[in-house]
Amino acid sequence: MIPAAPRSPGVSVVVPHYGDPAPTLALLGRIREQTWTGPLQVIVSDDASPVPLPAPDPSDGVEVVRRERNGGFGSAVNSGAALARHELLLVLNSDLGIGRTFVADLVAAAEPWQPAVVSPAVVGHDGATQWAGRHFPTVGHQVVEWLTPLARFRHTRAWHENVGHDTAVGTGGCRPVDWVMGAAMLIPTTEFRAVGGFDERYFMNAEEVDLQRRLRDRGVPSVVAASVTAEHEGGGSSDPQRRRQWLVDARFRYARKWGGARRLRAALTAATVVNFLVNTLRQLKGTDVDARAVLRQELGCLGRRTRGGAA
Repeated sequence: MIPAAPRSPGVSVVVPHYGDPAPTLALLGRIREQTWTGPLQVIVSDDASPVPLPAPDPSDGVEVVRRERNGGFGSAVNSGAALARHELLLVLNSDLGIGRTFVADLVAAAEPWQPAVVSPAVVGHDGATQWAGRHFPTVGHQVVEWLTPLARFRHTRAWHENVGHDTAVGTGGCRPVDWVMGAAMLIPTTEFRAVGGFDERYFMNAEEVDLQRRLRDRGVPSVVAASVTAEHEGGGSSDPQRRRQWLVDARFRYARKWGGARRLRAALTAATVVNFLVNTLRQLKGTDVDARAVLRQELGCLGRRTRGGAA
């Protein structure tokens, strides 16, 4: 008797959408081209986008969830994941570029590690790594990133390691890390639901590390499958200062939940003072920088009340 071939796991793809529909539609086109032969469900979660995603052709088999309120990345994914029918949940940012074998390659690379949260290697359009593998955040990581004098070292491996990027992740095979960035994540659906999905109190940033901390407590590791690659635009068209505020808000929310919020505030305030002194010297030397304006901006970030509570 010939043994039956192993069954491919089903994959439910969730794509959060907000803003210009073009990237989302381009990604949906790439998903349709996949060589994956197992069950595949595609869900787009329209997060009350100012430009709604056009209704897909019924023959495409794409399900669209239209949220009434913009809640951010985690909320949008949760809304889409509520419809997931398959064993594996694949969360993809709408601005990703993927090859035709992406789903098959990622599922195959993840299989020996399951249950696990698995990310591909993520690169920008220039081919530069976006450090898919990360260390759990510390106050030290965030101070190094905040300090203006250290910005000149951003091209070095030491700087990346000291802001929390796991620089030991290579270009082949799989490697466990503390957490993976949320641009592309393959997650067992039952495990995602067991921890309640994303914490919707986060609006943008830190929701994926919070999720993976909770999954790690259940014994579910995070892994980078460096042999599989996705291209990520990143950043979007939103105002840089607004993106920075979202990041700061999220980091304080994470610190309040997991410990260290007071230390983080004190350390970043001290780093802001250092930045002011350095910028004052630069300004005196003729550099085009307004030290007081930067000081006000950074103190404003640290003093703002976050969504749902004090920062």
